[in-house]
Amino acid sequence: MAGFGHGTRRHPRSRGRTWSGTGPDRASLGIIGVICAVAGFFVLGIILGPVAIVCGWLAMGRTWSGARPVTALVAIVLGAIDTLLALIWLTNATAGNGFL
Repeated sequence: MAGFGHGTRRHPRSRGRTWSGTGPDRASLGIIGVICAVAGFFVLGIILGPVAIVCGWLAMGRTWSGARPVTALVAIVLGAIDTLLALIWLTNATAGNGFL
């Protein structure tokens, strides 16, 4: 009888249906983003850089305002640098000029 004023919030089986308490927490996403960004400097930067940016953005709570965790901001900045360097490397490698 969920539609007649009897909410399903009282029942423990329906607690996770609104996605409010499930999934990784923000601190873990920030740490995962930093790890992906640092690993992206050595291998697969074109893939791990955007992954680090997305993890950092999700760790910030999908907003640019308010309090920002340091790990989330570091993940976004390092991920952007990582992606930019990977794009520069790919552009130079396809042009035949080498890296430097």
